[in-house]
Amino acid sequence: MSKPLFFFSLFFLSSLNINLAGGRRLSVNLSAEENPFTPKAFVVRYWNKEIHINFPISSFLLSKVSPLNVVDSATFTKLAAQNKLSTQLPAFCSLANLFCFPDLSSSLQKHNSDSNFAKYIQKDFNNYGNGRPGGVDSFKNYSDNENVVIDSFRRYSRNSVGHDDRFSNYAPSTNVPDQSFNTYGTGATVGSSEFKNYQPDTNVPNSRFSGYSGDSNGRAQSFKVYSQISNAGSQIFSSYGRNGNGVPNTFTSYSPGTNVVGSGFSGYGQNGNEGSDNFTSYGFQSNLMVNVFNNYGSGGNSGVETFSSYVEQTNLADDNFTSYAKNSNDEKVNFATYANTGVDNFISYGQGADKPKVGFKTYGSRTSFKSYSKIGLSFKRYNVSSAPTMAAGNGKSVKRWVEPGKFFRESMLKKGTVMEMPDIEDKMPKRSFLPRSILSKIPFSTSKLSELKQIFNAADNSSMENIITDALRECERGPSPGETKRCVGSGEDLIDFATSMLGRNIMIRTTQNIKGSKQQIMIGSVKGINGGKVTKSVSCHQSLYPYLIYYCHSVPKVRVYEAEILDPNSKEKINQGVAICHLDTSQWSPSHGAFMALGSGPGHIEVCHWIFENDLTWTVAAN
Repeated sequence: MSKPLFFFSLFFLSSLNINLAGGRRLSVNLSAEENPFTPKAFVVRYWNKEIHINFPISSFLLSKVSPLNVVDSATFTKLAAQNKLSTQLPAFCSLANLFCFPDLSSSLQKHNSDSNFAKYIQKDFNNYGNGRPGGVDSFKNYSDNENVVIDSFRRYSRNSVGHDDRFSNYAPSTNVPDQSFNTYGTGATVGSSEFKNYQPDTNVPNSRFSGYSGDSNGRAQSFKVYSQISNAGSQIFSSYGRNGNGVPNTFTSYSPGTNVVGSGFSGYGQNGNEGSDNFTSYGFQSNLMVNVFNNYGSGGNSGVETFSSYVEQTNLADDNFTSYAKNSNDEKVNFATYANTGVDNFISYGQGADKPKVGFKTYGSRTSFKSYSKIGLSFKRYNVSSAPTMAAGNGKSVKRWVEPGKFFRESMLKKGTVMEMPDIEDKMPKRSFLPRSILSKIPFSTSKLSELKQIFNAADNSSMENIITDALRECERGPSPGETKRCVGSGEDLIDFATSMLGRNIMIRTTQNIKGSKQQIMIGSVKGINGGKVTKSVSCHQSLYPYLIYYCHSVPKVRVYEAEILDPNSKEKINQGVAICHLDTSQWSPSHGAFMALGSGPGHIEVCHWIFENDLTWTVAAN
């Protein structure tokens, strides 16, 4: 380093020790070797300028700041200004610590012998098993326990004869899996395809089966334990088994215990002959499912469609059946134990069908039938729901729908209380903020979706497109009454929003670690922030996006607490938790999970929850 630049850097670094009110001095967290022009150094200086407390920058915030060095930051800033970031996307994602789907490895083409794949991940199976006569291909431990997974099966086992495919333990415990099966088994004759334990315990799954087993003859498909205990994703089956002949499809234990998952079946079994579809234990004990069946079994001949234990003990599932079994011939459609607390819409159900046989047993409430067949339908115990009642009180009857410990009453925050702690672990991919210099040059709007898709290489209907769209819509959604909200993607923007809401004498609070998660814990010493007085805070929660985004909103009329979390057996401290209690719940939805777990309703009780890993709350610094 030349002497002038060396002395300038020393001067710049020394200028980070600034004078505070009352003659106090603040030293920051930059070492003598830290370049003063990195994104991290800029955020440190911004903190020192905007936050007026005698405390160094939050280590939590500093850990989220972009890791880019000076040269890379300048390079990507220039590319962003020229709208050329996509040309260097892999390097940008890697160096800036972003969430991007990896490119698939080279395609596996035709093969002539049985294969056994164990510990496999991220392959493009193109024309794999095409035309295979007999034999078995098996996949064990496929993509399990991975963070970001993308798999593609195209024309797999197409036109095969008597060939079997076995998928055991497919993508369990993965985070943001994107898996597509296109024209899988199309034109195949006999043989079978079996998925055991498909995508259990996944987060934000995006599964697509397009043209699966279309035009096949006698090929059996079975899914056992499909997408168990998954969270916030979608599963799409398009033209599944279409034009098939004598094709039996079995879904056993489909999406049990899932949360906010959407399933779409379009053209499923359409124009099939003597097909047999059996859904057993569909959506059992799930929460907020959305199920769409379009043209399911339409034009079919002598098929049997059976739904056993459909969305039983599920909370608020919205179901739409459009043109189900329409224009079919001698189709048998049976719904046994169909019990739903959500909304059901049946449009053109069985319309135009010849000799349909449709039966509903133990059907739920809030249902609309439009243009359905007037013959061949039988309803038994219609409008009788077998789901538990969401009664006020301790909420025990609906705890299956809300994770134990996710919400609790303020009175529980006292020394000696033993309670359940929910899973507070952050399941999202690890990401960093962008430097403001880059962030300001990247659009963030649904009106610029096409440009964003180009930047982040998001194909139409891909997981990445859905992720980008969902985040944008949530950020553009209007605030609730009394709420002020903003989505931030840089450390400077985070500081700006917090100071605009609370002033400059503020600090970040977050739960120390994840110890005690999903376990019984004991509450130790409890301290009310600002003396336990009613106050206002700014809470920030992550949104899934290529770079780190926090959805931040001002929260009026709350009390914030710091509490020691103890092991209930040894009484040793294992964590330092931060809890926030919302005192005004009058604007909350009656179906909010808090009321399901605790009983009561909007405006009648306060509701408390922990600050989860990598979420945060800002409060005024004075205690």
